[in-house]
Amino acid sequence: MIKVQVNCSGKMTDVEMQAVRGMGIQNLAVNFFAEDANYDSIMKFLERAHHYDLEIADAGCPSLQKCPQIHLGKKDRDIWIDKYNDFTRALGKAGVRVNYIAWQPNGIFRSRIGVGKHTRGEYSMICDMDEIQARPAANDREYSEKEIWYNFEYFISKALPVCEEADVRLALHPNDPPVSSLGGVHSLIWNAECYDRAFKAAGNSEYLGMKMCVGCWLENEAFGNVLEDIKKYTEQKKILVVHFRNVSGTLPYFEETLLEDGYADMYEILEQLVHCGYDGQINIDHPFFLPGGKGISPVSEAYLLGYMKGMLHSIERKYKKF
Repeated sequence: MIKVQVNCSGKMTDVEMQAVRGMGIQNLAVNFFAEDANYDSIMKFLERAHHYDLEIADAGCPSLQKCPQIHLGKKDRDIWIDKYNDFTRALGKAGVRVNYIAWQPNGIFRSRIGVGKHTRGEYSMICDMDEIQARPAANDREYSEKEIWYNFEYFISKALPVCEEADVRLALHPNDPPVSSLGGVHSLIWNAECYDRAFKAAGNSEYLGMKMCVGCWLENEAFGNVLEDIKKYTEQKKILVVHFRNVSGTLPYFEETLLEDGYADMYEILEQLVHCGYDGQINIDHPFFLPGGKGISPVSEAYLLGYMKGMLHSIERKYKKF
């Protein structure tokens, strides 16, 4: 059975935890800040979560999962890989079985957070690739495909043995937006074939899986066929988490929308996940922002979660009849 989760930080308050329980959700996708990426802090968070009948389903640390030193192969990368591995060990000791990795040394690229044609007057992430590609290089120089893949293979050679030891799987997120290069850095995962290459590089280890970001699949029609890829990667047991998000259209321009407002049929996509037997975690990824783009809108988050939960319950009831 698919499990709905809520994105949160390691600084989540008790009031926020109760709000999640109040929505009938039990699972949390937690991003821990660097100072909290240790066993004691994870356990303190988990103890508070248990008071509200919540569990940590999977977790990450932004400064480790999107680490320029690791991704760009800087001289001190081994220090940062050791920090990443220590976090993996802490998660495993705490019983959290999925850690995050996103080969995006400069994060997600967007043009702005603002009101768009398809956002109903709300503040949302908007991507204009013409504007993004006109920017100067984001780092000290450009980084080639060969370098990026070498750095990834170097990382997994150090990280996967620790994952096996700790029994923690890595959920690899695509580059967003999914194009071959961003800010002068070649993208690691910008289509489904890149995922196949990454899994092969990892020796098809069960400890490397994916965060299947539906939004990324939809942003670029060249990424792959989302329905066919759901079937393929579910059968391979590679999907660890699903990010469920719709967009107004494909590149070179898109706005992040409500689930019902984008161009994709999200009911069909969710039904495919159920039909193919996906039984992992799912969340709504990016809600709208508060006025001015400062912080996530809790109303938007609750609405999107409720909309997705309603669709999921409808689909599950239909499948129980067969």
